[in-house]
Amino acid sequence: MSSWLGGLGSGLGQSLGQVGGSLSSFTGQISNFTKDMLLEGVEEVGDAATELQVSNSRLAEVEGAFATQKSEYDRLKKLHAELEEKLEASEIQIKGQSAEYRTLLQQKDVEISHLKARQSGLQEEVQKLQHSAQSASVGTALLPITTTSSTTTSSSASSFMSRPSGSHQGFHGDEMDLSDVIWSQQEINRLSTEVMRLEAEVAHWRRMSQASTAAGAGNGDQGEILKLQRTIKELREEMSREVDEHQHELTALQDAQRQKMADITRRHRDELAEYEERIEELEEQIQSGGGQATSTSDASKLLELQKTISSLQEAADEREKQLAELSARLEEAQRKQASLQLEKDDAQEENAGLLQNYTRLQASVVELQTRVQEQEGKALQKAQLDHEIQELKNNLAASEKEIERLNRLAEAEPKEEVEHADILELNTIIGTLRQEKEILEQEKLNLHERLKVAEEQRVSNNESESGDSESLEDLKAELERREKALRNTEEERDTLMSELEELDQQNQEATQHMISVKEQLTGQLKEAEAELTRLTAELNTTKDKNGTLKQELETQKEKISQSAFTLNDLHMGKQQLEATVKEMKDKLGHAQEQNREARREITELKKALHEQEEQLCVAKAELDQAGDRGTEAQGTKEELAGKEKELSDLRAELDKMRISQENVMSEDYELKMENRRLKAESEQALVKGEELTKQMKESQAAMNRTVREKDTRIEALKLEKTQLEGELRQAENTLTEQAKQYQQTIEELTRARSMDASALQMEHERAIKLNQEKDMEIGQLKRDIEQLGSDHRDTNEMLSITVAGQKQLTDLLQEKDVFMETLKQNASDLQMEMENSITVVTKEADALKQALEEKDKQLGGMKEENSHLKEEIDRLRDQQSRPQSLAEPKTLDIITELETEITQLRTSKNGLEEEVQSLRRTMEEQQASLLLLQQSLQAQQSELEQAHARNQQTTLNYDRLIHARDEEISHLQQTVDRFSESQGRADSPPVQGEVILQEEKTQTLSQENGNEKHDLSKVEIEKLVRGIKEKETEISQLNEKNLSLTKQLDQLVVSRDEVGKLSQMILQKDLEIQALHARVSMGVGGGHSQDVMFLQQQLQAYAVEREQVLAVLNEKTRENSQLRSDYHRLMDIMAGKEAALLKLQQENQRLSNMSDPSGSQEMFKETIQNLSRIIREKDIEIDALTQKCQTLVTVLQTSGGESGAGSGGVSSNQFEELLQERDTLKQQVKKIEEWKQQVITTVKNMQHESAQLQEELIKLQGQVSADSDCSSKLTVDYTRLIQSYEQKERRLGSLSQELAQVQQTITQLSTTKDVLLGKLDSVAQTPEVVAVQSSAPSLTAVTPSHQMSPTENIEQLQEELVQLRAQLAERENMIRTIQENNHRLSNSASASESEQRSQAEETRQVRERLDALQRSVREKDLLIKTKGDQLNQVSESLRNRENDNEVLKQAVTNLKERALILEMDGRKLKEENELIATRSREKESEFRALQETNMQVSLLLREKEFELSAVSEKAATVEKMLKDKDQGKTGELNQLLNEMKSMQEKAVAFQQERDRVMMALKQKQMETTAVQTELQHMRDKEQRLNLELERLRNHLLEIEDSYTREALSAEDRETELRRRVALLEEKLATSSSAVENASQQASMQVESLQEQLSGAVKQRDDALAHLRTSQDQVNQYAVSLSNLQMVLEQFQQEEKAMYSAELERHKKEKDEWRKKALRLEDQASALQINLDEANAALDSASRLTDQLDLKEEQIEELKKQVDVRQEMLEEAQRKLMNLLNSTEGKIDKVLMRNLFLGYFHTPKTKRADVLRLMGSVLGLSREDVDKMLEDDGRHGVTGWMSGWLGGRGAQSVPNTPQRPTSGQGFNSSFSEMFVKFLEIESTPSLPAAKLSVHDIKTLSAPPARRSSGASSGTTAGAAAVSKRAGDSNPFLAPRSAAVPLLAGSSSGSSGGHLLMKPISDALPTFTPVPVSAEASAGAVLKDLLKQ
Repeated sequence: MSSWLGGLGSGLGQSLGQVGGSLSSFTGQISNFTKDMLLEGVEEVGDAATELQVSNSRLAEVEGAFATQKSEYDRLKKLHAELEEKLEASEIQIKGQSAEYRTLLQQKDVEISHLKARQSGLQEEVQKLQHSAQSASVGTALLPITTTSSTTTSSSASSFMSRPSGSHQGFHGDEMDLSDVIWSQQEINRLSTEVMRLEAEVAHWRRMSQASTAAGAGNGDQGEILKLQRTIKELREEMSREVDEHQHELTALQDAQRQKMADITRRHRDELAEYEERIEELEEQIQSGGGQATSTSDASKLLELQKTISSLQEAADEREKQLAELSARLEEAQRKQASLQLEKDDAQEENAGLLQNYTRLQASVVELQTRVQEQEGKALQKAQLDHEIQELKNNLAASEKEIERLNRLAEAEPKEEVEHADILELNTIIGTLRQEKEILEQEKLNLHERLKVAEEQRVSNNESESGDSESLEDLKAELERREKALRNTEEERDTLMSELEELDQQNQEATQHMISVKEQLTGQLKEAEAELTRLTAELNTTKDKNGTLKQELETQKEKISQSAFTLNDLHMGKQQLEATVKEMKDKLGHAQEQNREARREITELKKALHEQEEQLCVAKAELDQAGDRGTEAQGTKEELAGKEKELSDLRAELDKMRISQENVMSEDYELKMENRRLKAESEQALVKGEELTKQMKESQAAMNRTVREKDTRIEALKLEKTQLEGELRQAENTLTEQAKQYQQTIEELTRARSMDASALQMEHERAIKLNQEKDMEIGQLKRDIEQLGSDHRDTNEMLSITVAGQKQLTDLLQEKDVFMETLKQNASDLQMEMENSITVVTKEADALKQALEEKDKQLGGMKEENSHLKEEIDRLRDQQSRPQSLAEPKTLDIITELETEITQLRTSKNGLEEEVQSLRRTMEEQQASLLLLQQSLQAQQSELEQAHARNQQTTLNYDRLIHARDEEISHLQQTVDRFSESQGRADSPPVQGEVILQEEKTQTLSQENGNEKHDLSKVEIEKLVRGIKEKETEISQLNEKNLSLTKQLDQLVVSRDEVGKLSQMILQKDLEIQALHARVSMGVGGGHSQDVMFLQQQLQAYAVEREQVLAVLNEKTRENSQLRSDYHRLMDIMAGKEAALLKLQQENQRLSNMSDPSGSQEMFKETIQNLSRIIREKDIEIDALTQKCQTLVTVLQTSGGESGAGSGGVSSNQFEELLQERDTLKQQVKKIEEWKQQVITTVKNMQHESAQLQEELIKLQGQVSADSDCSSKLTVDYTRLIQSYEQKERRLGSLSQELAQVQQTITQLSTTKDVLLGKLDSVAQTPEVVAVQSSAPSLTAVTPSHQMSPTENIEQLQEELVQLRAQLAERENMIRTIQENNHRLSNSASASESEQRSQAEETRQVRERLDALQRSVREKDLLIKTKGDQLNQVSESLRNRENDNEVLKQAVTNLKERALILEMDGRKLKEENELIATRSREKESEFRALQETNMQVSLLLREKEFELSAVSEKAATVEKMLKDKDQGKTGELNQLLNEMKSMQEKAVAFQQERDRVMMALKQKQMETTAVQTELQHMRDKEQRLNLELERLRNHLLEIEDSYTREALSAEDRETELRRRVALLEEKLATSSSAVENASQQASMQVESLQEQLSGAVKQRDDALAHLRTSQDQVNQYAVSLSNLQMVLEQFQQEEKAMYSAELERHKKEKDEWRKKALRLEDQASALQINLDEANAALDSASRLTDQLDLKEEQIEELKKQVDVRQEMLEEAQRKLMNLLNSTEGKIDKVLMRNLFLGYFHTPKTKRADVLRLMGSVLGLSREDVDKMLEDDGRHGVTGWMSGWLGGRGAQSVPNTPQRPTSGQGFNSSFSEMFVKFLEIESTPSLPAAKLSVHDIKTLSAPPARRSSGASSGTTAGAAAVSKRAGDSNPFLAPRSAAVPLLAGSSSGSSGGHLLMKPISDALPTFTPVPVSAEASAGAVLKDLLKQ
């Protein structure tokens, strides 16, 4: 806690320190700049209007700054609130945990106190029993043994009591940890073992007391009673063991069932994998094979599938029959169990009857014993009380076990008060015990009376029988003996009374304990009843669910039969389709042979056939999918088989239950045999029958409990079965929902296909493939979830891919920032965890060390006890070697008991040694874990350092980039808005905390966007702001979700505690809050508040300075804004021209390459790939979230399990909670899957949109190819722009000349100013003047630098103009080359053209198309822009989600690492447990062997003891016989001998029976231990099988989900195939009809052709006849023709010549016309282009003219301003010259008045200094003044003054004072003299004395101080003037040294003069003008001149 708070405090301190340091550095940078700029701004602003504008702008800036500061304040407030919320949440968590630990520790304290109380009570009992044993022992030989044993027990008790005092220190401290809880648990265990040991000692001492009280003859009966008690105890223990065995058998059965379930699921998986492989092979065969082959293979596969379906149906019927048989067997087993229970009850009743007989026999034995009854009655009473105590203690042990279980279950339940009924019952028990005590006392009195009577009778008989003296003496001796015996009995009575009182006290304590036990048992009874009711209800629900399962089985059978029918139908349809395809091929071949003219139609039909064949292939694929569905049906049948296997497992469990019942029966039989033995033995003792009946009733109740527990276990198994069935139903529901969703998606796909089948078919197939791939990937990911390591690698690879993909600087910055934050958080969390774990480990180590020390102490004590016991054994052996008469059997009993104690001590010693070894191992393991943790810490620190280094490198790179961008932007944009933004950026880093990163990111984004566009538009800025706001809202929502989750976890933790714990928590919280407030006040304290105040003051000061700076900057930037706007416009025009050029180049490339639509398809492929990648990432996120949920569930389980789970199996409440958590997780998974399906639908919509966009892009490519003609228009615009540029350049040149003139005037003014200042400096003598000079030139230097800035801007603009011209020239060259290329293309096109008319028509059509395309292109551009904006938005949202996903992934990786660490720890612990178990088994086997040997030795010892006792008794009897022979009393001896023999025989019989019983008991114990070991093995197996069962259940659910999905997809494919088959049949019918029509037409044409042939033959015959006649005519004409040919040849030669000439001429004309037409067309197109360009140019020219007009107006305004400034400068120069001329010969009246008055107000001792100053002002040298002062000292001041004022008329040098003459005395007044002096000084005839301006400035007086009485006119100068060595100037002394006016100044004067008196209130006082020491000399001169 403290370390965590310390970390928080240090983090806050560091952040505040960083803020303060950055503020201080920022203030240091700004302070100098503000001072200079303020002074400059004050000098420059002159007019009232400009001042108004400046004030308004300042107001606006102040408001803006206020708004920004307000927003920053709000943001900081929000941050503060968030941090406070986090603090509160963390405090709540810490307090809840601390409260839980405290309550746990309190409970453990209570348990420890109870155990201590028990221990103390048991120790008291032990001590009392020891005392009783000591008192009761008759022989002297027992005393040393009892004393030694008491010392050993006391030493052990003392050692035990000393232990908790040492280990209990610091128990109630504030800082409680898990180590304390673990220690308390160890303490409880140790105390419980100690209690058990003390109980064993108590039993031992009871036996000792019983043995001591029993006399010789009564020994045998008491031994028998003890034997019976032991047998009863053993029987009880066996009953409890049987109960445990039954419970273990139940758990083993559960384990077996889980294991079988796991095997079934594994087989199911294997079969699934085989089926998937078979399906893939079938698909490959279908794709590879042709039509016929595929059809045959498909047919065979379908037949196989049908066979498998039929076989599966038969198997399902068989399994149903087996189910019915199993249910019948279950009912039979239940009946048998009921009958067995009845038999058990009968056996118990028989046992009770036997016990009653036993009690009757005991009563008869009591009647036989007369004398011995006195002692035996006491012993019996004591034994009864001891037995009752033992019973109570046994009940105590059992109840303590139950208390521990109840404490685990119900820690939080409030403890109820003791019930009244229980108290009453206990009171009745106490009353009965008291009554028994009174009855025993009465019996004791009766026995005393009987004794007295018997003695009297004997005395009388002896007197009567023998009157001899010998008989009297004998009687006397006998009397003395009897009296001694009476005394002994009385002493024993007293001791027994004291023991009875002690037992009463113990009884009271035991009754109190019983009350508490009874309360707890009643609570348990109530819980058991509630569980019974719940289990009965669950049984009914299981029956209902069984009925529903049968119905579902029937429905599944019906579905399977339907699927088989549909498969048959599909197969028949497929065969028919194949037959039709063959027929179509035959018909096509006949048609080709018949008619060649119908080839075109046939080719079309072939195309249609190809399409049909493709569809057929698709149909076949879908048929295969339907086959897959059949395989899915097989999968469902396999699930049925799995259920049947579960049923077979249940049968096996039933068989095991029967075996266990048979075992119980056999045990009952053994009990019956033991009861028969008890009947044989019951004839000797009947006192304790009632107690035995009570015990039997209790055992019956225990048996009933065991039966109930068995029933509850069986019902729990049924519950698990019903839960499994419910899970199966849920899985089926999810499958149906998924089927519906898949149907919707398939319908959407079919609609899209109907929209555009040809284009979307391929995309649909791709989408199906993508879906399949996604399904495969989902399956693989689910498998990979089991292997966390491989999942780590996959996630890392995905992260690396995403990081490589995000190249932009903004995304990188965001990722780095997020990564750094998460790393810091992880590092802090890990450090906290490491610190906590180290503290826990150290505490555990200390606790273990303490435990080791305690164990060493115990070992030492045990060794001492061993040594004592050895000594006692040696003593006992010595005593055995001596002959002993009476006490030998007792000593033998003691030896056997001591030997048993030694074996117990050895076992305890071995256990302690094993504990020590285990503690050492734990120490070593903890040390190893510490080393591992340290190594992991070092590795994490190294990773952190590397990350820091990377971050620093990236930040440096980004800073460089940002600086470069800022420089570019500062060159391009120097407007006020941008400057204010940059100012804001500069202000924000020191003040802001975490929002700086976001602002920098937005700025970098805006800079990147602004690289191309030099001015950011407001729309883009608004978009960015909206995006930032959306991100912030998303972050806030995520934070709220995280808070809600943490709150839910807190509620889960807090809900376990009740109202009392909450009140304690509230008090603790108040205390902790107070402590935290105190710590915060101490840690941060006043320093923090002082820092805050200081920072606020600095912020205010900086805000004021910034406002002033911004005002000056506004004035400066206003001048250059117009030039910059022109520059920006030109740059925009250039950018437009560049874009046009790029378009022209792209169009040329397109014309050359011709448009190909592949690029757009690639674009869409890329978009689809990106979307699929996003979907995969989302799937990975979903898997990660599911893992996170699982880990959270495990953490909750472990947190619950640590507080409550016991060593026995999982409780039903925890099981129900786990099921509820699993249901909630399943609901979350469903929601995530629905969201995934929504994403898939969006992806499909995007695909549809991409297809439409693809079509639009194809159209746009055609349109863009026509837009290449627009490039020629740009040339005209360029020429005009060049002309306008030249004009602008001329104007700029003129402006630059004017500016140069203005600069020259400014330089002249500055030179004049420097000259004036130089003149002033020449006069100066004080060091302050130098400071003023340094300040003045700095000011002058600042002004020209600022005035030079416009010239620099103009030069920059000129350079940029030159660059622009060069760019223009390059662009013109490019345009010319493009135009030449265009002309070449047009020439080549014109050469290829054939005719003019077709060309003209084509050109018209092309023009029309061009216009239409241009319009469409514009529309498409708009569409593309909108789509691009949408895409940008989508990409931004995707980036945000990716960032969020990365954060989540990192969190998941951290969780996985923790889970791995926890798994490793668990494995180690399991291995250690196994090792310990093996060792314990070995130790147990050794222990058994030792016990057997011990038992044999003890039996031998007892036999020897009996032999010794028999021998000793015989010797005694022989001695008595000898004495009696001497005395002559043989009858009595014979009687005694007979009695002795009978008693010996009885003792021998009893001993043999005891030995048999002991041997049988030992065998039983060995068997029970073996059974326990087997049970432990079975438990371990059960746990493993449970884990495997859970894993297999999850896997089954996943497989069922995949099966249902595939089944639904197969159904959809079936429907599509049927629809396609119908379409194909329709198409086949149409094609066949078309073929028939074509064949008919061909036959008709053949017939018409044959008719034409016959007609042609006839025509040929006619023509032959005509030929013959015509040949005759030809022969006749040939002669005439030969004559005519001669004539014609001559004519033809002449005509040829004529025609050839005309043809050549016509050809030439035709070529010329063609060329003209081409030229005209080119000219027309060029003219149209020129027209469009001219229109555009006119628009641009109009804009340019407007801009030029504006520029001219601005230039004129600037010229006017320049003229005004020049005039102002000239006036200032004139005024300055006039001032200099006028002030050279004048003296200031005020100055002289001040000097004069100051002289009289100074004390007389310091007036010489005043006169020296006057001399320096008037220009006198220092030596002259000193001489005059020496003369003055001789003559007096008044004479000097009068001479100085009077005799100054004709002096040429006015500064030297005259000595007083005799004529001028005190006749005229002082004021008249002063007036004359001033008149003389003001006359211009005399040469004027030069006065230093700087001296006047130094004497500038501060504001007058007012004294309490009157107003004073003292002057006080600066202290800097009076620093010279020789001068001590009262005028220039500091203010504290000023002399008041009303002091006693009249002491120095004669008293007669007016002015020498002190100034009264009536006279006017002088108030000097305040001038700052830092002001310039000119300002001081102006102020003085005004005054």
